[in-house]
Amino acid sequence: MPTVADRIAQTVVKMYLEPEVEPMFHEDSYGYRPKRSALQAVGKCRERCWRNDWVIDLDIQSFFDTLDHELVMRAVRYHTNLPWIHLYVERWLKAPLQRVGGEQIGREMGSPQGSVIWPLLANLYLHYAFDAWMAREIRDVGFERYCDDVVVHCRSRGQAEDILRRIIKRLAECRLDVSESKTRIVYCKDKRRSCSHEQERFDYLGFTFQARMCKGGKNGGYFVGFNPAVSHAACREIGQEMREWRLHLRSGESLSDLAKTVNSTVRGWINYYGRYFPSELHSVLRRLDQYLVRWAQRKYKRLKRHPKRAWRFLARVIKREPGLFAHWGLNRSHVAG
Repeated sequence: MPTVADRIAQTVVKMYLEPEVEPMFHEDSYGYRPKRSALQAVGKCRERCWRNDWVIDLDIQSFFDTLDHELVMRAVRYHTNLPWIHLYVERWLKAPLQRVGGEQIGREMGSPQGSVIWPLLANLYLHYAFDAWMAREIRDVGFERYCDDVVVHCRSRGQAEDILRRIIKRLAECRLDVSESKTRIVYCKDKRRSCSHEQERFDYLGFTFQARMCKGGKNGGYFVGFNPAVSHAACREIGQEMREWRLHLRSGESLSDLAKTVNSTVRGWINYYGRYFPSELHSVLRRLDQYLVRWAQRKYKRLKRHPKRAWRFLARVIKREPGLFAHWGLNRSHVAG
């Protein structure tokens, strides 16, 4: 982790450098930029998947560990002639990694993650390595990039295969490798697309894009659309964090105390993952109610051996205080016992 002094210095460098480079960044670059967010990238990706049949799910292998220092410094020098910025950025890039035991490991490539300056340097690097090249060489193809997470939209499988070959060659010129095992060409199958492909889903920024049953077709009916919803990996992470809270063991606290502990985090999950297909959140959020039922059984002797009574107890609390826990307002039907 950077020292406090380094964090302050990195903030100063960012304040000087960001106004110079931000205006030139590509409109489809969303990561760690002012007034841009991951949800905007997901929304734009959703729109383009409706208009294009194929997607390149691009994975840059070990991006932050293989960032080339020479190319980073070349980009920094191009945008500022202040020697003190050159000096500090180069020092931060090359600063050795110190392990817990005091051992220092030299750094020949890669960017120090967890620092104030690394997102800006990463965006600057990939702007020249990918964004500007795409805008110059493959103008009619849309993409979304959130730092090193990239999705490219293509009209046909042949076009996707050709563009992927060109991207691999381009990134190699910039001393970056594409992960062959994680990079895939995906078919955006929905009601209008009758073909089949071995890959018909992909994950992007915590959402899984795939064919889903949607409401809103002609006469208010249902249809199959290619849409995002919270991914299985994100659900596992949410479940793991809820387990770590160990709410069922905190019988000395009230429900209000538990709600104050978890609501800000749960509200963040809902605001992010609930933007698209919030119903997919129901199963994982139901686990939170299961912990609350176990809490009630531990706290009240009359409920200890009666899980159905405990569920009815929770249902009464929900009816009386529907806003106590943030997830109760998402869809009350999911908390029925």
